[in-house]
This record gives sequence, structure tokens and C-alpha cells, in this order.
Amino acid sequence: MSGMEPHQMSLPARQHAIQIVDAGRIVHNREKVVPQPGPHQILVCMEAVGICFSDTKLLHAFTSHPRKSEVLSGLDADVLAEIPSYVPGSLPTVPGHEPVGHIVAVGDRVRRHRVGERCLIQTDYRHLPTAAANAAFGYNFEGGLQEYVLLDERMIVEPETNERFLIPVGDEPSASAVALVEPWACVEASYVYRERRSPLAGGRFLVVADEDHALHGFAELLEQARPAELTALLADAPQRAALAAAGAAASTAADLGDLARQGFDDIVYFGANPATIEVLQDCLAFRGLINVVTGGVPIGRAIALDVGRVHYDLTRWSGTSGASATESYASIPANGEVRSSDRMAVIGAAGPMGLMHVVRAASAGLTNLSIAAIDIDDARLAHLELAAGPIARSRGVELRTANSRTSEVAPGFTYVALMVPAPTLVGQALSLAGAGCRINIFAGFATGTRAEIDLDRYIERHCYFLGTSGSGIPDMKAVLRKVEAGELDTNISLDAVCGFEGVADALAAVEGRTAAGKIMVYPSLPDLGLVRLSELGERFPSVAAALDDGRWTKAAEQELLRVAGQSGAR
Repeated sequence: MSGMEPHQMSLPARQHAIQIVDAGRIVHNREKVVPQPGPHQILVCMEAVGICFSDTKLLHAFTSHPRKSEVLSGLDADVLAEIPSYVPGSLPTVPGHEPVGHIVAVGDRVRRHRVGERCLIQTDYRHLPTAAANAAFGYNFEGGLQEYVLLDERMIVEPETNERFLIPVGDEPSASAVALVEPWACVEASYVYRERRSPLAGGRFLVVADEDHALHGFAELLEQARPAELTALLADAPQRAALAAAGAAASTAADLGDLARQGFDDIVYFGANPATIEVLQDCLAFRGLINVVTGGVPIGRAIALDVGRVHYDLTRWSGTSGASATESYASIPANGEVRSSDRMAVIGAAGPMGLMHVVRAASAGLTNLSIAAIDIDDARLAHLELAAGPIARSRGVELRTANSRTSEVAPGFTYVALMVPAPTLVGQALSLAGAGCRINIFAGFATGTRAEIDLDRYIERHCYFLGTSGSGIPDMKAVLRKVEAGELDTNISLDAVCGFEGVADALAAVEGRTAAGKIMVYPSLPDLGLVRLSELGERFPSVAAALDDGRWTKAAEQELLRVAGQSGAR
């Protein structure tokens, strides 16, 4: 097929597809039109697509999901109108953002993609903003849960780096192993994301001070990085004198109401009023940082902290019980990496993403590392032990499992990774934290979700909340290199397989947290229902025989495609 133009190729007129047509309504469409690529467009035949918990969020939210809304910039309206797979608002969409496929047709103006290429697909279009997030494959652009998907070359090249969103991959790894790069890359991103450890140069800076709190360290911060705009809300004359002495020209706010949701990159608050802290967090910009300098005064009650913004907006919290604002910035870690000698806890460890966090930490080559895998399901914890235990033992890592419903977990951890989007668990994660603990809020809390946080404890123990959403092209390439080099078998996280007939059951299993790992959909097997790997011996004995000690393999994948494809099995 290589080099053929679209009109020369034999493509079906109709295809199977999974579509979300309304909030809570998902259908298996057996007659969806296969689009013919326009001049700038690319048609990809899907090999495999992973199911993600985020797919359930889209299913329930549909038009209210921030990534289902219209693209505001980055592509002209006339270009968007040329893309039939652009489906914002109430238009039915095809979910599926963990895909791998191969290019089967390209338009005559496509320059950087060719027929025959096998590609891992980066799906997060951060250069195409929506009103509250950004565009994404599987949301306001149709995703991979169909046999063929259309993309436009003008939207799948990153403007800043000129990198392709369709990342070429060789034929050696199984389709499942490549599709699973996306969730593994999200895990990777949560550890390697570089934290900002000083004020943003050229940013928007807000300083707020309560009466009798001196602006210690403020002048030093301005020397590190001059903001483009400085706003001050000060309580007494010495503070105003300190501001003048720092040589800073600032606009003055009359009260907190003047500051509401203005979008500051840095907020330094000299004080300890909990109500003020809660208002100020809503004034943070995307990637904004709030620095609470209490000067030894206790805050005195829990703070309703927006943990959704930590995850999705990359907002950050630092603080000190001392008097100088420089102390807080100095305590911020360079990134979210696990360190040698860390005592790590993974809350929700027995789920698909928790297993990935455990395996990544256990495989990192760190010395004197211990991992507590915490969950509430003994069967899933047993599965985790079978999958991750041998890796941990081979690397000298202490791995123990704990059911938090039946056993007590002692505090003192220096790293906590949270997989479950339950606000109370953020407070519990903090209660388990020891000195210098990094708390990775990996769970995807919706923006606006508040958790009651003991900020006095957080500050006293020099804790730090981390959070990232999705992954970038470098993260995906880093994981893909490990897969292609044989250093990482992403299939270790696979628990079940299906075709389109099994997608509804797969989504229910993911949402109900009954799956012990990831679920892989094979679009070429539309009538295959959900099959756990543990059930293959009964359903497909020849496929079970190709497993590696219960683990999915390329040979098992090939055998499934052969026998299930022949039988049209449900």
C-alpha cells in the first residue's frame, strides 16, 4: 500500500465504532462512515486501544467535559471545518486516547507522514486551547475506539518543537505494549516534571501581608526574578516601607475582593488566616505557586484546598513556619522523583495505574527503597504481588502489601503516591507523611474538588504536593525507548482484552475498580466481549498457552487475533 493515494486504496465504506452520544449513553455503531482523507489528512487503521478511567469521566460529563468544548485558537475555523473528526459540543464522539495504529492513506499535501508507518499516537493537544482545558484526541476530536480514525497533519505537529504527534514505532513490540506506552508515559511525566523553585521572571506577582508580619525575604525574591507586574495588599506602614525599599513599583489592591481569580503566577502571603489562604488559592494562574509564610503563627484549622487544580492546573503549595519567604522556595524539590532510601506508599496500588507506579519505583535502581502498596482489595493486592514482587526482589527493593481496611499503616513515609480520586484520601496521605514528604496527587480530581488539608502539618513537615495531567511527547518517547530496548514490558499491567462488544463492560470494570490492570480493545475483533487473562484457559486455550506465567505477550496477541477473528467470538 505504501505510496498509494487515498483514491487508489481499497477502504471499506463503513466501520465499527464506539460512540458516546450523550451523557451516560454509549453505543456500538456498526455502520459508521469511514472518512476519505482530504489533502492535509491522514487515515490510521487502529491496532489496539487501551481503556482509561478518564474515558468514564467523558462518558458521564459529555458536553460539560472541558475537553469536549470548542477549540478557541491554534487552528483557523475554516481548517477545523475541514476535519470531520472534529466533534465539539453535543456532537457524538469516539473515545479512546491510548492507541496504536498504522497509516493506510494520506492526502496529497501531507508532507511528514507516509502510508505504512506504524505509530504511537500522542493525544493531548495542548497547543489547541478550549475554554477550560485543551483539545484532545478521544474528546473533541474523535479517538481510537473505531477501526479507522482521521487526523489532520496541521493539528498533529507541535508548533514549538515541530515534533510529530504520530510517533513512529517498529514492528517488534506487540500492539498492546505500544498502546500501553501512553498510560505509562503519564506515570513517567508525574515524576520527571520540573518544578519551579523561584518566582517566575516576567510573571504576575502578588504579595499579601497581615498586620505585624514583616516582608522578610521579599526583596531577595525580587532580585532572583523580576515580575512584569507586581500587586500588593499590605496591612501596615512598615510593610509599605519594605516594599518601597525593595525598589518595586506595585499596584495596590484595596481588599481580597479586588484580587478574585486574577491569575497570579506567584502569590506570597505573610500571614496565617485560613480564610485568606482559601481565597488566595483561587487567584493562582495555571502553573501558579502560593507561598504561605506564617512567621510562627498557627493557621489553626484545615484548609479547603483545591486538589483538582494541583493535578490539572499544576498549581503548587509551599510554605514555612519561619519568617522569610525565601525558605519556602528553597525547600521545593527539583522534580517528583523517588529517591534512594525513600519510604514510599502507593495508595490505591492494586489498580492499573497503581501497579505502574509500583513497578516504576521498584525498577528504578534505587538503593534502600521500601514500598508499601496500599489498597482495600485482597485479591487485587495478591495480583500486584505476583506482578511486581519478583521485580522488587530482583532489585533489592522491599515491597509489602497492606489492606488499609484490615491493617494499620504506620506513618513516616517520605513519598506518597495517590491513585484514588477521593478527597479524604489526600488528608490521609498527609497524615502518613514524614519530614520532606513528596505527595504525588496522580488521581484525576476534577478542578474545584476541595480536600480538607492540615496546612500547619504540611508546612511543619516540609511536605510538597505534586500533580500532573497527561504526558508530553518526550515522556512517551522515553517510555517507548524502554519498551523497544526490552527494558520495560508494559504488558505487565494488562488484565483483560476485548473487542467493541466488551467496551461497556470494560468501562464498568474500570469505574468500579474491579479490574486488576489495564484493559485492551482490539478494533479488528468487534464482536469479542470482555475476557480476563485469567479466563483465557477456558475461553481460548491456545491463547492462554501463549501467556508468559500469566502475563500477556505478543504471541498471545497474535493467537487471539487469529482464533477470535476466525470465530467472531463474543
